[in-house]
Amino acid sequence: MKDVRRVEWDEATEAIERCYELGWTDGLPVVPPTIERVQEFITYVDRSPDEVLGRIDERRREVSVAKAASNAVMAGCLPEYFPIVVAATEAMLDPTFNLIAPSSSQGGASLLVIVNGPVIGQLGINCKDNLFGPGNRANATIGRATRLIMMNACASIPGLFDRSIMGDPSKYTFCIGENEDESPWEPLHVDRGFAQEESTVTVFASWGPRQLRAANEPKVVLDVVADVASSLGTSLATSDSVSDHTIGVRQGQVVITFAGAGAFWNGWTKQAVKEYLHPRIGRSVADLKRVKVMEGAILTGDEDRRVNFVPEPDDILVIFAGSPEASGYRSSVILSELPKVASTAVTKAVRLP
Repeated sequence: MKDVRRVEWDEATEAIERCYELGWTDGLPVVPPTIERVQEFITYVDRSPDEVLGRIDERRREVSVAKAASNAVMAGCLPEYFPIVVAATEAMLDPTFNLIAPSSSQGGASLLVIVNGPVIGQLGINCKDNLFGPGNRANATIGRATRLIMMNACASIPGLFDRSIMGDPSKYTFCIGENEDESPWEPLHVDRGFAQEESTVTVFASWGPRQLRAANEPKVVLDVVADVASSLGTSLATSDSVSDHTIGVRQGQVVITFAGAGAFWNGWTKQAVKEYLHPRIGRSVADLKRVKVMEGAILTGDEDRRVNFVPEPDDILVIFAGSPEASGYRSSVILSELPKVASTAVTKAVRLP
């Protein structure tokens, strides 16, 4: 393995403290990445340790299988989780995702990892109760591994290239599965061109989830989702400007999770959900002028003219996940941290051994 940094220690506590001293942690203790343990992960995926999974040319950084394995070990992953970590790494280093933007944004993007396909059941990835919360090793360590890779292999370190002003607890770990068995719709990876029997990972640069509760009727739930996704002050309800001249509203993507019984959505196709939400996620020109997202005085008709925050219906990524006990009135909205032109969700197949 090229570029391997060897550090010696005498016992476990010393090893953990050395990892802190070397700046390898996210603030929490890590599993010491012994050469033997890292090799176990590399052997599991049957790929060369020096194979490059992707690059950030602006930082002169590249991420090899060995580097990804070292960080997966430190995150507490099992070897069986490593194919998902590899796919997530390939996705976040895909030029379409444009990692340089979300990894250095002042908004402090989280990296949402959405897992689809048979691998969910095979690895016990949580897609139901306490979806975004603690308690599941696969979710917690896979999500953590991607953040450690960003920090240790991509230099996205707070105060260096990570320029986040506020940050977000979802930057520690942010990984979920889709509850495909109970979903009324085709899963996300099928929407994105993959076969039902394939396992995939989708990465999305986002803010943390905003949980919602609404009356137990589909249309009411969608109206509440649209209202929250349209909040002023979010990453999408703002503008890019150069020399104080507004360019435009930063349209981006949105991930929406729905929980409950699939029968709740009888009569609603996923495409119908997207098309209902699309024109309702946005604000009037008058609203945007009041908060200086758009320039100029409020004119006649501005209250009725709307600006969409999401470019197209298919930029609304709908997934079915969370406790089936919710009946349908629980959901969450996860907004892109950046406009679509800066970072777009990417899906990659998981190559299982």
